[in-house]
Amino acid sequence: MATLDFSAQIKTLRSTYASIEEVSDVEQLRATIAELSEAAGAPDLWDDPVAAQKVTSQLSHKQAELDKLVKLSQAIDDLEVMVELADEEGDADTLAEAETELHAIEKRLVELEVITLLSGEYDQRDAVVTIRAGAGGVDAADFAEMLLRMYLRWAEKNGFDTTVMDTSYAEEAGLKSATFEVKAPYAFGRLSIEAGTHRLVRISPFNSQGKRMTSFAAVEVIPLIEQTDHIEIPESELKIDVFRSSGPGGQSVNTTDSAVRMTHIPTGIVVSMQNEKSQLQNRAAALRVLQSRLLLLRKEQEDAKKKELAGDVKASWGDQMRSYVLNPYQMVKDLRTNYEEGNPSAVFDGALDGFIDAGVRWRAAERQKRKNEE
Repeated sequence: MATLDFSAQIKTLRSTYASIEEVSDVEQLRATIAELSEAAGAPDLWDDPVAAQKVTSQLSHKQAELDKLVKLSQAIDDLEVMVELADEEGDADTLAEAETELHAIEKRLVELEVITLLSGEYDQRDAVVTIRAGAGGVDAADFAEMLLRMYLRWAEKNGFDTTVMDTSYAEEAGLKSATFEVKAPYAFGRLSIEAGTHRLVRISPFNSQGKRMTSFAAVEVIPLIEQTDHIEIPESELKIDVFRSSGPGGQSVNTTDSAVRMTHIPTGIVVSMQNEKSQLQNRAAALRVLQSRLLLLRKEQEDAKKKELAGDVKASWGDQMRSYVLNPYQMVKDLRTNYEEGNPSAVFDGALDGFIDAGVRWRAAERQKRKNEE
């Protein structure tokens, strides 16, 4: 009976893998790797460091993508052999080991399957995430800080590099806003699911009467621009203010005015940076994020799909996409996908993969539905 069960499950694994392999277009992937490898071996590659970095980064990402596919195929083959041998010898321990391996392969297949759904123009890019406290006073500011920690922990658990680019602290506790960058393949595709209004319900630690409070925070996600995007911003369209960086409670952390606030006059977009040590570095970082936001704005205008890419995030009642309820019960629920978790502590500690995977699938289904209606 065990062999029959494993046989059906392995058949399902192979079917799922075949669909992933087809979407991934392995032959084209190999051809792309060959082209990038040839470019990476050019003797004059590093004459242009920016272009060289792009080539080596793309090669690394494409090779990692192929390696995942090859290793996963081999793992399924190995599992089938393990089951056959264990069944022939009646080895229960090996069958138990095979069951554990089967579940591990299923998890890896789910991860790859989700990536195949990330087919948007900017989905493969690094992401810049901005969190802003919304309605709810000091609870909202505290909630914004909780969300910042949640995303940084999620990135850490997945081995993604992050850089906090700007933080604006609230007077009593928490954050007015924070901006951070996530460097990873498909970072924007994954994290763009998180864009919208998040709602927290709990007994407020800041309320002396122990009342239950509702607070909101807005999450904005944009793709990081690349050198080839050509977003030119004339100096005449920029207003640049320099100020002193500050930490919690207004304590000065810099002895010079190195923080930069950059305003794009035609659109009113404002970007602040204070993570870097020098004014010049903060200016460069601010300009890059501003260019990323203008790039996304241009895309929205071209496609006339602003709601799909960024949305109008108000951070208040009637606009929330996820609820984090700590009282009177424990639940985190995405209101678009209906995916939920009963352990908010784990979610706030970075356990977001379930929400992101469900969101990616939901978005792909919604896009397909709209396409069918056109």
